[in-house]
Amino acid sequence: MSDKDNPLGGPPGDVQAGGRAMQHLDEMACLLYIERQLDRGRAQEVSAHTQECNECRTLLRAMERESRLLTRAMLEEDEALPLRLAQFQERARKSLQWIWGLAFGLAATGVYALYTDYIAPWQDQLAKAGFGSTSMLNLLIFQGAFWKGWQSVNTLLEVVAMLTLGGFGLAFFRRRLRRGSAALALVLTGFCAVGALLMPPTALAQNVRKGDTTEVRSGETIKGDIFIFSHHTRIDGTVDGDVYLFTQDANVGGHVKGDVIAFTQSLRVTGDVDGNVRSFTNNLTVTGNVTRNVLAFQEILNLDPSGKVGGSVTAFAQSLNLDGQVGRNLLFFAQHATLSGAVDGKIDGRGESLRINGSSKLGGPIHFEGENAPDVASDAKLASPIDFHKVVHKPKYEEGGYYVWQVIWIAAFVLFGLVLFQVMPIFSKEAVANVEHYGPSFGLGVLVFFGVPIAALIACATVVGLFIGISTFFLWYATLYYAQIVVGALVGQWLLGRTTEIWPLIGRMAVGVIIVRLCTTVPHVGGWVKFGVMLWGTGAISLALYRRFQPISAGIPGAPGVPTPLGPNTTIGGAVPA
Repeated sequence: MSDKDNPLGGPPGDVQAGGRAMQHLDEMACLLYIERQLDRGRAQEVSAHTQECNECRTLLRAMERESRLLTRAMLEEDEALPLRLAQFQERARKSLQWIWGLAFGLAATGVYALYTDYIAPWQDQLAKAGFGSTSMLNLLIFQGAFWKGWQSVNTLLEVVAMLTLGGFGLAFFRRRLRRGSAALALVLTGFCAVGALLMPPTALAQNVRKGDTTEVRSGETIKGDIFIFSHHTRIDGTVDGDVYLFTQDANVGGHVKGDVIAFTQSLRVTGDVDGNVRSFTNNLTVTGNVTRNVLAFQEILNLDPSGKVGGSVTAFAQSLNLDGQVGRNLLFFAQHATLSGAVDGKIDGRGESLRINGSSKLGGPIHFEGENAPDVASDAKLASPIDFHKVVHKPKYEEGGYYVWQVIWIAAFVLFGLVLFQVMPIFSKEAVANVEHYGPSFGLGVLVFFGVPIAALIACATVVGLFIGISTFFLWYATLYYAQIVVGALVGQWLLGRTTEIWPLIGRMAVGVIIVRLCTTVPHVGGWVKFGVMLWGTGAISLALYRRFQPISAGIPGAPGVPTPLGPNTTIGGAVPA
């Protein structure tokens, strides 16, 4: 048989198809077809034959797979992994268990150190100041020291939830169902809105007063809480509840049976407060009687000689002047503190200077940490000597604890990366691959780094977007840590070679994270290195998200290795039919 009788290029076969002998393809004909080197007529014959012959179709798929692998190997820019590094990689893969055990151990040590060095002391101080764990939860939620109308909040949330669900339901059904169903959804949404509006407005039970000048006159009694929004406020009557002040200046000279929560420029307490005073002001002056505790965030705090606090005083101020009496403990963070009165409990303070005058009567232990030694008058009455610790400002790189914490942070990063790479393996690979696109990653990283928190703050300004804004901010903050992990994974691949398997990628991530964290500890430049890494990695993660949510085009190519029959006007190998 001549080549003209066998146009497929292979030897004649004995397989019968449609009453004629079917000829099989040889490897050369398949290779020429894959490389698009056949003319149009011959390529059509090969394509038609592979649709009928399973053996030739299998051969064509195998050769196409080999051709792709050969092409990829020829286009590889990086050199092959040296044998010694490959052997080290194999040994490291077999010994990853003790590495992750060490990482978990260091992470547990870090959590324990964080709790014992920071959280536990603060819990003890807050408990002594009247802010125990149980009392704090009770204060914030059930008693409502910062927001008393909790039932009103529940009602408001119910109304907003019903309206939001109704709006989402309308949008969902309008796009996916027919006109009749959309109309029914509109009617149901209207019923939900009407029902929400008809709910009893329990928020009106609160006493709210507004105006340029607001006054609770002497002899006037208010049952329940009162909210005051004004420039000038004066309370000379009796309030059987809590007082919430949002004013420029306020004077509480009457009798408040609950708490006083003030967001003012100036607050003066000259009357009696049976509860607590929570002050977020520029200056606070107490000349009256506070039965429980005082918590103050302000520039100046004055407790006059006639002032008395039955509980504890916790102050964050620039200047603290205590001339009155404190029944329990004193905890202060002040630049300048002067004690001239009486404190029956323990004193813990930190600041620049502490002055104890001769009229002071301090009945508990005194601990002060500051830049200057306390100035104590010779006739001051102290129950015990002052425990003073001088604050020495030295570079953190000279402290041994700094490097211990760096090791703990490295273990935490590795553990965080291990969890993320196991939970999101495909997305993590895509993010690591996008790190190599330097320009788009840095550009998008700058946009996301500065734009997302601004958008989150704008969303928080609205009631509906509050949850979205807070969630976005936390996701953005977590992305800054994730960014350092994906950059570390790329650095590890630069050193140990590229891989597509998840566990070898995790090993490279661990090596790269260690190197990146060590670079961030370099004096003077470590902060800039960390900032650049966060921009770089954040942009890569954002680029992976953008590409993942891109719509898939309609022109999807056929499955790899499956020959597609040629159309009548198809051109093969650049040959144009006459």
